[in-house]
Amino acid sequence: MSEAVREWIEASPYTKALGLKLDRLDDAAAGGSARLILPFQEANTNPGRVLHGGVAASLAAAGAEAVARAVLGPEAGPFHLAQIQVSYLAAARQEAVVAEARLLRRGKQLCFVEVEVKTGAGKPIAHATATVRGRFGAEPAPLAQGTRDDGHADPGPLGPHVAKTPFMSRIGIEIEHMADSRSRIRLPALAANRDLAGGVHEGALLALLDTTGAMAAWATTGPGAYKASTPSLQAQILAPLPPGDLCAHGQLLQRDAETFWTAVEVVAADGACVARGSVLYRIVP
Repeated sequence: MSEAVREWIEASPYTKALGLKLDRLDDAAAGGSARLILPFQEANTNPGRVLHGGVAASLAAAGAEAVARAVLGPEAGPFHLAQIQVSYLAAARQEAVVAEARLLRRGKQLCFVEVEVKTGAGKPIAHATATVRGRFGAEPAPLAQGTRDDGHADPGPLGPHVAKTPFMSRIGIEIEHMADSRSRIRLPALAANRDLAGGVHEGALLALLDTTGAMAAWATTGPGAYKASTPSLQAQILAPLPPGDLCAHGQLLQRDAETFWTAVEVVAADGACVARGSVLYRIVP
């Protein structure tokens, strides 16, 4: 099973482009744990050569799924990340990072996993708890239709610049709307955004969700000489992700001075809601 998990991590187009490597995978008898390594790449960064929050979330998601796939076994597939909560503790700048994932509890279909993302020197970068589901070949459940906005397209003054940052440019993020405390962002169906099964990689979806929530906050303040960061995000992925474009809709729920709470819904090309979540964001003068 370890080789199948290694192939899923290192040969999936999305994580292969990130440069992600599986360093260690312990089987269920050892309690279930994994260690992943992500070397520094300029293409994984924001301005200032800081690791993009979506990449850190991708690393946490991959670590959680690696443990669940090893513990539940291949017959439990297809798998999907039913829930993840990521808290961002510090920035990683121009350095490799590692993820240490460990099983908290195994159920019949669910695995509960904790993931610590750190620099090579041991500085904590992010902490995540995740729930990974194995469907054991069950037929997919019908998905509810997602909500749609009015289709108005105004990327605002920041949109074109944000989309050109190294990581978002590589995954093809398209900021269609970013005004009036709302955002609409499209993740195109690029081959480099897929997992080994051909669907959109869950890490790419988390990067989309993180960006969409942040842009709804920026759509509230407008540009300025600010410092900004994502303290945390939460996501629920409702089914294994299909191929094709994904479109995320973000909306500001609440602002308290420099702190912003935003809600995000992600829909597939057929309009089905495939994920939803929330982003806590800060924009500080």
